[in-house]
Amino acid sequence: MAYKTIIGLEIHVELMTKTKIFCSCTNAFGGDANTHCCPVCLGLPGALPVLNKSVLEYGIKAGIAFNSKIATKTKMDRKNYFYPDLVKGFQISQDDIPLCEGGYVEIEMETGTKKIKLIRIHIEEDTGKSIHTEEGDSLLDYNRAGVPLIEIVTAPDMNTPEEARLFLEKLKSTLKYIEVSDCKMEEGSLRCDININVVDLETGKRTNITELKNLNSFRSAVKAMEYEEKRHISLLKEEKDTERETRRWDEVRNETIVMREKGEVADYRYAVDGDIAPIEIEQDWIEEIRDNLPELPHHKKERFIKEYDLPEYDAGVLTQSREIAQFYEETNKYAKDPKQVSNWIMGDVLRRLNDEEMEIEDLKFHPKDLADLIGFIDDGKISNNIGKKVLRDMFETGERPEEIIKKKGLIQISDEGELIGIIEKVLDENQQSIIDYKNGKDRALGFLIGQVMKATRGKANPQMVNKMVTEMIENR
Repeated sequence: MAYKTIIGLEIHVELMTKTKIFCSCTNAFGGDANTHCCPVCLGLPGALPVLNKSVLEYGIKAGIAFNSKIATKTKMDRKNYFYPDLVKGFQISQDDIPLCEGGYVEIEMETGTKKIKLIRIHIEEDTGKSIHTEEGDSLLDYNRAGVPLIEIVTAPDMNTPEEARLFLEKLKSTLKYIEVSDCKMEEGSLRCDININVVDLETGKRTNITELKNLNSFRSAVKAMEYEEKRHISLLKEEKDTERETRRWDEVRNETIVMREKGEVADYRYAVDGDIAPIEIEQDWIEEIRDNLPELPHHKKERFIKEYDLPEYDAGVLTQSREIAQFYEETNKYAKDPKQVSNWIMGDVLRRLNDEEMEIEDLKFHPKDLADLIGFIDDGKISNNIGKKVLRDMFETGERPEEIIKKKGLIQISDEGELIGIIEKVLDENQQSIIDYKNGKDRALGFLIGQVMKATRGKANPQMVNKMVTEMIENR
């Protein structure tokens, strides 16, 4: 039997404005509980919200970046539902006239490019945070209440968890490029809800949609989708159906857990917010925002291919984040070979960052230091292998490469006279390997070269050693 998975996403993104959406309280992560709030945040009687213009600007930026249509007339609505950390008893959001409509995000797959359509992007306020203690008490922190959000709603265009992962990574990268959010999932800056169901392509029967909430990483999102995909297929095989429900991902049990029955739009009882006047946005302002938008990832990728003559794969990796792209371009200001810089960043640098769970902005050394290291290798002052060791020290200490090379005496031996004596000694001690090489065993040459490198503690110029060992064996 053949099955098709249908996935749609709702992504909540905290905006990096200086203040909250409807008041002048600081918009910053952390702080002592209930110190970033005021009568507006707390929904006290008589407190009136005033819309932060920067929230509109950031929402428009996102809409332009994702090819949406920007509304010139919109409004704010009250979304009524019960949450213990929603002080007013309603959330100020947008209903039928969102700030941005339509749009799409293109993802790159092995089979080609796929366009994931967006339904809408709207602005709204965040709620407070409930903290449950081991003693069974529930505490409320309202620092997050009123933090500005955009909610990005996709069409159900994704058919595998992998497609959803690619979409989320592209979305996150773009949002960071245009500097509307830091997208730190561990701090709640980017939160993802997933709607998933499965259809039997032979019978047309489909399961009810399950909503997955409270996913705090892309890894958890993918695992939750994979689990639900299998669960829905099993139910179809058993001729059963899912309930229309909301579930959460349990990291310990590696399964989804039922939270509650999924609500309908009518349950929210939307109504126009009477405290906030209708919003009119001038087209000139939208165009001004468009003109000042930073270079987007796919544009930067195309430029890297043309300007630095990079393969498409390299350009894709280097532009996956704004910070990596900046580090690459800054390194190139001091280096001679863009492809070599790409190789070092994509290889040793990103591998070490991944192992250490670090971001590139956490590096202790600067782009010029990496360019200098590559220069020392190009000039024959150190070997490539020594360069890798120097880079490890740069990661740990932040010292400049020339300081590490000088302190540890790592300058490459490229003096032919010095190498002749070392090679002669190695050959004298390994007569059988010489015989093996002359009898056609190429591995014997590699062994002899290795012995020379060992004798010089890896400091001998490997190209010179290879050439000199071969010539000196032939002359024996």
